[in-house]
Amino acid sequence: MTDAATLDAPAQSAPAGETILEVNNIEVIYNHVILVLKGVSLSVPKGGITALLGGNGAGKTTTLKAISNLLHSERGEVTKGSITYRGEPIADLNPAELVRRGVIQVMEGRHCFEHLTVEENLLTGAYTRSGGGVKESLERVYHYFPRLKERRTSQAGYTSGGEQQMCAIGRAMMANPETILLDEPSMGLAPQLVEQIFEIVKEVNEKEGVSFLLAEQNTNVALRYAHYGYILESGRVVMDGAAKDLRENQDVKEFYLGMSEQGRKSFRDVRSYRRRKRWLS
Repeated sequence: MTDAATLDAPAQSAPAGETILEVNNIEVIYNHVILVLKGVSLSVPKGGITALLGGNGAGKTTTLKAISNLLHSERGEVTKGSITYRGEPIADLNPAELVRRGVIQVMEGRHCFEHLTVEENLLTGAYTRSGGGVKESLERVYHYFPRLKERRTSQAGYTSGGEQQMCAIGRAMMANPETILLDEPSMGLAPQLVEQIFEIVKEVNEKEGVSFLLAEQNTNVALRYAHYGYILESGRVVMDGAAKDLRENQDVKEFYLGMSEQGRKSFRDVRSYRRRKRWLS
């Protein structure tokens, strides 16, 4: 478990190198009338952890689903802009094809198959794979999530929220992804479990080279583990920068970390919210 010194340490610098995922000025509309994303642009470096931050309804989940091509099941579509993976457009790929390319999304709410055992859930993650190596992948998942090995014969529906989140991430790892889109991993979990999950994400990133784009409302913990961050409000990116810089930004401290120059404050105590001019550009 992370000690106090680690908790206060600034996030690492973003790794140098190629951009693996590029979202360029996309707009998303639901039901042909509801404009949800209004020109969102972001990039994910190969081997990096990128955080997509903002409150409920900011557009984080919609951004992830636009990338993973899961919008159509909810009557949503990308109407402008482009999304490329390794320099190639991916808008015409269905989700299964995208998984085979190395991009997989861990949905908000875990969505484990409750009637299957933990191990059966994990094995479903290897469904799109051809050839061998599944047993080795399973052992690798158990290495990162030893708790899952202990609960491997238990029905997933009878495991805790933290164990289900581990199962969902482990299931994604079974597909041997290059990039994982991780949606709200801290939702509904105790702080100690949140730290444990993010520590594992960091370890998988560093040892396996998996790139992460994680959508998260818990700005504080996300910026401690991410290399770079984007803040969304009402479907727009209003600020971005290195995670360590965002953590020290006074606006971010006050409106997203609950801190001001006078100390911690509640959003209910904020009487006015003046965005900086740069946020409106």
